[in-house]
Amino acid sequence: MSTISFYVFTPQIINVIRAWGNLIRMVELFVAANFSFMALCKLLATRYYGDKLRTIIASVKTDWMTSKNDWERDTMLKIAKCGRFLSFRYFVATIGTIIFAITFYLDNTFYKSVNQPRRNLAYRFDYIQKSPNYEITFFIQLTGGAYAVLGNYTVDSFVSILVLHVCAQLINLRIALSKLVDKLTNSFISSLTFKEGLTAIVERHEHLIRTAKTINDCYSAVLFMHLLAAILQLCLITFQVFTIITNNISLPIIRMIFLLFYIYFVVMELYSYCYAAEKLLTESTLLAYGVFECKWYNLPPKDAQNLMLIVHRSNIPLRLTAGKFGNFSMELFGTAIRTSVGYVSALLSITSQ
Repeated sequence: MSTISFYVFTPQIINVIRAWGNLIRMVELFVAANFSFMALCKLLATRYYGDKLRTIIASVKTDWMTSKNDWERDTMLKIAKCGRFLSFRYFVATIGTIIFAITFYLDNTFYKSVNQPRRNLAYRFDYIQKSPNYEITFFIQLTGGAYAVLGNYTVDSFVSILVLHVCAQLINLRIALSKLVDKLTNSFISSLTFKEGLTAIVERHEHLIRTAKTINDCYSAVLFMHLLAAILQLCLITFQVFTIITNNISLPIIRMIFLLFYIYFVVMELYSYCYAAEKLLTESTLLAYGVFECKWYNLPPKDAQNLMLIVHRSNIPLRLTAGKFGNFSMELFGTAIRTSVGYVSALLSITSQ
């Protein structure tokens, strides 16, 4: 984290201040500062809540080790594959961004200025010019930039996979409840056994609610900043692309590919949270609907009444929130994209005046 702080974030903030008044230059510099700041926030939050997160990871491990039925494991595998596919698409964007960023900075900055009297760093810092300080600082900056990208990717994928695991357990609870009701209606089990099974389901449901709330409590404040930063990132990077196109600026093909991968990365960064949160919202709501869809009408009145415990706890769906200001969902994803496009239009109108 110190590498990101001192070799990426700090130089870019200084450069933004020095470029004050030149909107296009400020936008270009602020992109890296904003991006590295988000990586720092996510890594700090993960470290600060390390004990709580380790408890959740241990719970996930226990779930995989103690699953007794094939249908439980099949459900977990199905959701895990969705998480893996989501993470893989994000990983492609991550690796593409890192590779083309490093290639661009080496080709366009390092090799062109290493033998010049005035040398440029990847993130400009004019006070370091002498060898080997210049070469060491340059490669540390490249490493810090790669760490920032990987830091964002790692935390985002980690949180989304944890949320998707909770979704898998909610699906298993819904199936287990349906099977339990069917057994009682078909007289395969006694009313006492049904109550014991229902008690286990309710306790498991409470555990999943606590897990989801813990994940949300750990990252809610960071996700609020992440949402604002993602909208700002999309706005700034899209503004850069529009400026390049409208001003007919000639750029190396490597930088154009880097910009495309970077846009893809920022979109996946936001999409991973919105997809996982939408799934969590849906599955926590469907658990209540699962009570209505099972054959509760064939149960004895007292046993049917006990099902209301699950309905009551499912009245408030589980959510992944951006602070106290909103809930992550696919609707929010669309709103964020539209908002960033609106800000691009505003920036273009300012620069055209």
